[in-house]
Amino acid sequence: MKVDYIIVGLGLAGLAFVEELIAAEKTFLVFEDDSQTSSLVAGGVYNPVILKRFTPVWNAIEQLKLALPFYKKIEEKLHIKVDEKFITKKSFKSIEDQNNWFAALDKPKLVDYLDPKLDTHNYHGVLADFNFGNVKHTGRIDTQKLVEAYRDYLKEKNLIRFENFNYTDVELKENSVNYQDINASKIVFCEGFGIKQNPFFNYLPLNEAKGELLTIHAPELKIDFLLKSTLFVLPIGNHTYKVGATFNWKDKTSIPSKEGKEELITKLKKVINVDYTIVNQTAGVRPTVKDRRPLVGVHPEYKQLVVLNGLGTRGVMIAPTVAKNLYKHLEKGENLDEEINITRF
Repeated sequence: MKVDYIIVGLGLAGLAFVEELIAAEKTFLVFEDDSQTSSLVAGGVYNPVILKRFTPVWNAIEQLKLALPFYKKIEEKLHIKVDEKFITKKSFKSIEDQNNWFAALDKPKLVDYLDPKLDTHNYHGVLADFNFGNVKHTGRIDTQKLVEAYRDYLKEKNLIRFENFNYTDVELKENSVNYQDINASKIVFCEGFGIKQNPFFNYLPLNEAKGELLTIHAPELKIDFLLKSTLFVLPIGNHTYKVGATFNWKDKTSIPSKEGKEELITKLKKVINVDYTIVNQTAGVRPTVKDRRPLVGVHPEYKQLVVLNGLGTRGVMIAPTVAKNLYKHLEKGENLDEEINITRF
């Protein structure tokens, strides 16, 4: 079997790169073994503002210009709805917090997103002594629904194999690579933190940050916005909310923990004061990089091997941009953005 590309891993990174291949009519085969779950359990929120410091997210405006049409196109192709738009309300902790918000209004990249008028409304069940700031043009991509539907789409076309990728079966040729019964021009590894086991790219400084979420049912909490405080409370319908998230740098498993649950419950007590029941708890391991930039590029010795990884907590925003940049680099010789190129390490 001969294809242009083998893709290893179908989370947001792999999915975005596959879309580039389909648009260019390239042939490919995906390998997915469900070992990495960060895309499946991600909050999926897109927001161009870092609300802890009221600073713009790296290249956020440019990324969103590409990302939002990208997800709309997939919605139309797969006949699903994954993009839900809403306002994000930042709950201020102090007058100083409010003052920092107003100072941020002078930043050119934030002026279109931060509402200069504070929200002084009291929302039943929400603890907020210093009002709210509204962040406009935010929303959420239902990453689990997206990835699962996309896998089904590829399965119908026999373009995906649900099995482990065995690195020892990689046979490098002069201008191509063999893997078992397949010959390809390149292999693109989009494995999330699974890349730590990849003998070709495990030298890259990828860190694993475990994140846990709760899903709660709170009938008395009637908010239709994303509430951002010491954690986020995200409405997903029928008085049900996602609550998160934790950051754990020691536990490298994707198994929900008692400690994670207790941390979220403790923080939630400072955010809402209505009764709720916990419906579900999920966990995933985020691939993160110390400089908060993705890991993208070609292996320094084996030009047939490529990496697309380390999207971090804002994967829904970043994935379409870096996938397009990588495709144009591989196929058209365009330069990779130096900030994401693995040559920086």
